[in-house]
Amino acid sequence: MDKRNKIQIFWAFLTNSYLVGFARGKIYRGKLKNFCVPGLNCYSCPGALGSCPIGSMQAVIGSWNFKMAFYVAGFLMLFGALMGRFVCGYLCPFGLIQDLLYKIPFPKKIQTFAGDKLLRKLKYLIFAVFVVLLPMFLVDIMGQGAPYFCKLICPAGTLEGGFFLVLWNKSMRSALGWLYAWKNVLLLVIILLSILIYRPFCKYICPLGAVYSVFNPIAVFRYRVDKKACINCGVCADVCKMQINPVENANHPECIRCGDCKKSCPVKAIR
Repeated sequence: MDKRNKIQIFWAFLTNSYLVGFARGKIYRGKLKNFCVPGLNCYSCPGALGSCPIGSMQAVIGSWNFKMAFYVAGFLMLFGALMGRFVCGYLCPFGLIQDLLYKIPFPKKIQTFAGDKLLRKLKYLIFAVFVVLLPMFLVDIMGQGAPYFCKLICPAGTLEGGFFLVLWNKSMRSALGWLYAWKNVLLLVIILLSILIYRPFCKYICPLGAVYSVFNPIAVFRYRVDKKACINCGVCADVCKMQINPVENANHPECIRCGDCKKSCPVKAIR
């Protein structure tokens, strides 16, 4: 287990340390829930101490009268401008889960395939439709939209929240229907794909990754390549699990700042 995985585990535990919630199937509702955490971390997870920025955005975007909407937008811009997709690589619990799943041995891992680049644009469409447009225009009498991404797609919520809440709450088990079944099928598919493909959820689905990717080229924490030192050996591109060539674009929107390119460079041209 490398240093990055240890940081991921520490952060995941730190932001999900309400252990009583896992034992009782109860959600923490203290004052810390008023604050967002940088990564995709389900509000309904029994252990979660903070709120997911994507879930929070959906909850309040239906009415711009809510100051919370400006807070969430500002939060995303702040962390995006500071870190870009470093959040994805180090501070997202579901990213950690995918990393660990990819470590499971398999005869042939899938690096890329026809339509891979086009499919990566799907996460931007998901953000626009499920996080912004549907919650904004399909609202209740209070001016609040439903969290459509959380409700219909998010596998992190199913794994981190849904499983434990259903396990300990009899009333929830009696109300299960097609939606719960659909979310579990989707979660299972993503788990299986994560063994074969590096971070399929991050690459193709995650709306939070879509937001942070926009800030990658301008973030305070970003990579720089010393073109004079670079010998164009191609090692950095070969080791990149996100299929990026750092020499061509060290701050590509798909870069999650994992550091593999930096560690592998024989002349230390990446910093």
